[in-house]
Amino acid sequence: MRINKGLAMLELKVQGFGLNPTLLWDDELAILIDTGMPGQLEQIQLAMSEVGVSFDKLKAVILTHQDLDHIGSLPEILNQSNNDIEVYAHVFDKPYIEGTLPLIKTDPNRMSKEEWASLPEQMQFLYKNPPKSKVHKTLEGGQQLSYCGGIQVIFTPGHAPGHISLYLKQSKTLVAGDAMVVVDGVLRGPIQQTTLDMKTAIDSLEKFLDLDIETVICYHGGLCKINEKKQLEDLLVK
Repeated sequence: MRINKGLAMLELKVQGFGLNPTLLWDDELAILIDTGMPGQLEQIQLAMSEVGVSFDKLKAVILTHQDLDHIGSLPEILNQSNNDIEVYAHVFDKPYIEGTLPLIKTDPNRMSKEEWASLPEQMQFLYKNPPKSKVHKTLEGGQQLSYCGGIQVIFTPGHAPGHISLYLKQSKTLVAGDAMVVVDGVLRGPIQQTTLDMKTAIDSLEKFLDLDIETVICYHGGLCKINEKKQLEDLLVK
């Protein structure tokens, strides 16, 4: 789905659920923000083609955090591309993405026997053999990237230790990652069941109030137009 000049939200499907990576591009390159689950490379390529962007144009991937549904297809993307794609992530999540440490939420050693037994075999295999890739450049809150009209990195921990959101200056769009979700077209705060530190995650939302945001892209739920700042302020419930 094209949102603005050089900006699209990709709509991926996995087992009935929707995932929404963001695609940025200009005359020189394309950047993908998050990569879906393992096995979704073809969906990503098709979605890029539908908005008129060649997969060969992809030069960088930015990961909002370490979760499996965000890093999943990254190894396939890197293997398939003819480019030397640069991978960006926050320094706190780098060791998890690279496989030095197990992914926090899908680490079998953190699960009870009952939780593990309840998982389908396919998910057990993924949890034991998560995707991993080198992070070429680490990010910190406040950092500015010059790509595609300017990208501001916002450190929004809580959902994950190294969770980041990204403000796209040219289109006044916030790529929220999992810091927020959209439910039936309404912006909501982080999902408690999948958020490691709910208080920190809510506190992180305050950083959005200083930004001039017209549109929010949530990885879960998709697009939400911001008509007034109160939509964000209402989420800051302690």
